[in-house]
Amino acid sequence: MIDTHAHLQGLDGGPESAIAEAGAAGVERIVCVGDSPELAEQAIGLARAHPGIAATAGLHPHRAELWNDGVCARLDELIADPSVVAVGECGLDYYRERAGREAQARAFAGQVELAERHGKPLVIHTREAAEDTLAVLRSTAAAVVLHCFSVPEHLDEVVQRGWYASFAGNVTYPSAAELAEAARRVPAELLLLETDCPYLSPVPYRGKPNRPRYVLETLRFVAALRGVAPEALAAVVETNAARVFALP
Repeated sequence: MIDTHAHLQGLDGGPESAIAEAGAAGVERIVCVGDSPELAEQAIGLARAHPGIAATAGLHPHRAELWNDGVCARLDELIADPSVVAVGECGLDYYRERAGREAQARAFAGQVELAERHGKPLVIHTREAAEDTLAVLRSTAAAVVLHCFSVPEHLDEVVQRGWYASFAGNVTYPSAAELAEAARRVPAELLLLETDCPYLSPVPYRGKPNRPRYVLETLRFVAALRGVAPEALAAVVETNAARVFALP
């Protein structure tokens, strides 16, 4: 099994213990997100040290005010690293708005250009900004992974455009009926699963810091929704992740 989106750098006990416990549970591959140049460098270091780890490099919309030519150039260098399999997470967040919308738009557009230049997929964060986010994505040729899928009302377009829907632990919450229905309906070839750890722990770990191994709870939940065996769904997710992230 693979956890396609994890913030290993911020986990209690450090990334090494989380990687070891995940492997022991059967989660042998993890995509470690580097959503700032500094965190991307750490993700690359983990990927070089562990064959089951891959990295991303980008700038989170919360940090969009930092975007400038220097940050762009540094990310350009990092994205070229063979350990880096995607650009992001990047996108728009109008819920917390820790950066102004104009700054977010500039950083997002710049990272779309980087993804196109390097031929790597975009890992997208969007919160309360679906229309503006999708408007940008409609004009890119880059592959798209909608991390922590949050736009079930746009599922038909997502499927039509061949974008990947990645579901985190919040799909297991009783209040997330629309997300669960999207996880049931999305075509198998566009389905990914993630933890977004240390955030969004699935039931029965809700309220505790998330860990990569908890992706197995999300796997079991979504498999039940779709009426398939967890082992079969794990194989599908592995295949999809290998395709979009060009994993070996």
